[in-house]
Amino acid sequence: MNTELVIDVQEAEIAIALLENKQLVELNKEKGNVQFSVGDIYLGKVKKIMPGLNAAFVDVGYEKDAFLHYLDLGPQFKTLQQYVQAHYARRTKTIPVPKFKLEPDIDKNGKITDVLSSGQAVLVQIAKEPISTKGPRLTSEISIAGRNLVLIPFSDKVSISQKISSNEERKRLKRLMESIIPKNYGVIVRTAAEGKKVAVLDAELRSLIKKWETATEKLKTVSFPGQLASELKRTSAILRDMLNGTFNSIHVNDEIVFNDIHEYIETIAPEKEKIVKLYTGNVPIFDQFGIEKQIKSLFGKTVSIKSGAYLIIEHTEALHVIDVNSGNRSKSGNDQETNALDVNLAAADEIVRQLRLRDMGGIIVVDFIDMHQNENRNMLFERMKELMSKDRAKHNILPLSKFGLMQITRQRVRPEMHINTTEKCPTCKGTGEVSPTVLLDEQIENQLSTLVTSHKLKSITLKLHPYIAAFLNKGFVSKRMRWSFRYHCRVNVTPMSSYHFLEYHFFDSKDTEIGI
Repeated sequence: MNTELVIDVQEAEIAIALLENKQLVELNKEKGNVQFSVGDIYLGKVKKIMPGLNAAFVDVGYEKDAFLHYLDLGPQFKTLQQYVQAHYARRTKTIPVPKFKLEPDIDKNGKITDVLSSGQAVLVQIAKEPISTKGPRLTSEISIAGRNLVLIPFSDKVSISQKISSNEERKRLKRLMESIIPKNYGVIVRTAAEGKKVAVLDAELRSLIKKWETATEKLKTVSFPGQLASELKRTSAILRDMLNGTFNSIHVNDEIVFNDIHEYIETIAPEKEKIVKLYTGNVPIFDQFGIEKQIKSLFGKTVSIKSGAYLIIEHTEALHVIDVNSGNRSKSGNDQETNALDVNLAAADEIVRQLRLRDMGGIIVVDFIDMHQNENRNMLFERMKELMSKDRAKHNILPLSKFGLMQITRQRVRPEMHINTTEKCPTCKGTGEVSPTVLLDEQIENQLSTLVTSHKLKSITLKLHPYIAAFLNKGFVSKRMRWSFRYHCRVNVTPMSSYHFLEYHFFDSKDTEIGI
């Protein structure tokens, strides 16, 4: 499989697209100065105890209180609290975790009132980002994730990833970690650790312990509530969790981010440093790799599938509904059962892709086309399980019901990716009034003349819809060339698939937009 990561760096956000065999399968957008991301560690303050829910609401600095359930406290919660109390707002020397006395585990069937009270300081980690009207979901079972290992303070367990199938390798890794891990630390060995030497794992273990110690050192000075440690940026986190042998290129259009990624790759996988490439083309990076067009076609309510079939995707407060329609495929010569099976199997591929792409979580109900033969229904079920096995999010799939419905639950830790693919009317621009579109080139030229004169520009870039760009570049002596000669200014025309039909903007040589 050919896997590429394309990173579009803009002033307000960074868009990260994951391509598998040139097909867009994941899209993440990371805004600047993001807080309350999964993995961030905070010192919070208990605001409310909810005995009926066996949970507490905790102030971590977000506009809405975060939710902490008793089952998310972790067995060593008492030890963690003792550690916080021993260091919070005190100038005493930090006590190393191996020398700290462990308290008994809390009762897994206990009550929240037994261990927490209002106004109490509590060390927590973001388990689920704020979604819709809900604040973050928290856990007190702190974990520090690395490429090969996940460190768990105040634990004594060594767990091995289930995806490592070799019994010999599992035993080797377990023996290795038990020999190097300090007292009162637990660890989860990730799939990426398979085949790694002890020196690599030991170095990463030391770095994770250092990160934990740096975070807890802030307990002495942190404002309350306050952040103690932050997760890696979304770009680095994706690389940490997904980088493998199938990655053959990482393209990024910003030199600073390029250098950061290059350094990070050198740290976690030195053999892969050459796959990081700086994109310097004039065409926007998402247009160059055909991503923008895929976004337009994949994020709408209706998603086309080959052979004329299509999906209807609806989102509600409680669940997501996907309806599979055969479309023109029903006119083919095959019998109804065969047609239904072919459409359903093709739809399964696209549905799994859509779940990853939109990061749909919670309950998903899929209405497949009815099939009467059990072997066909089982084939579809097995196909869905096979395709979903590549999904990193935790999920559960149920067989088709007698009504032809498949129920899927998928872990949701971040807000669903939603992109508006509709465009303004190319003639009225949403106003309901039509302006003469044949005068568009004259309108652009008038604004161009004003900008060149007022700003004394020697070069200017006009970004607009690909159709209009093609019109301006048409001919041996195009309109673009005539404007360059007329105004003694180099005029560049850049097509933008993300623009609506009559939208256009002017930019200077530093790619800064110029206003009239």
